[in-house]
Amino acid sequence: MTEQDVLSVLSETGALLRGHFELRSGLHSPEFFQCANLLRWPRKAERLCAELAAKIPADLAAAATTVVSPALGGILVGHEVARALDKKCIFAEKKDGALVMRRFAVEPGEPCIVAEDVVTRGGRVQETIDIVENLGGRVLAVVTLVDRSGGKASFGAIPHFSLLKMEPVTWEPAACPLCAAGGKPVHPGS
Repeated sequence: MTEQDVLSVLSETGALLRGHFELRSGLHSPEFFQCANLLRWPRKAERLCAELAAKIPADLAAAATTVVSPALGGILVGHEVARALDKKCIFAEKKDGALVMRRFAVEPGEPCIVAEDVVTRGGRVQETIDIVENLGGRVLAVVTLVDRSGGKASFGAIPHFSLLKMEPVTWEPAACPLCAAGGKPVHPGS
């Protein structure tokens, strides 16, 4: 699949929205990826996530035993990537406003892949990496359906693979021309 093919699937499923949005990062943008709309279509989600899993180098994919995702948006992406790789799938979830590993364990040395739907600055992915590493696990790779950072989101030495890399326009709230024109941003969820 080309990036244009991926963009077409995201557009036709309503996963790419246009308007005035506040991103999870706090930035404002005229575009918003709501991958939950893609995930309403299991076969399309399965196809994109299988393509995403195929981007992971064979040695890393073979070495991993677990795919870990941050809730909520990453859970189904992680599940589909884990299915494509035939690996175990777990997720971190919020408790008292912070991501924690509540329902599952990560064993010391457990080799993991972190999967997420969209990354802009990488905060949720980094939180997930930190959880895995604090529990003694090892993160071999990060995979995302959409990298909104245009490749700038970095996770140290951990490689990041994405189906779609783009850098949509974003503004700090104080510099947002849509707000200056009287618009109110919405946050439809991810």
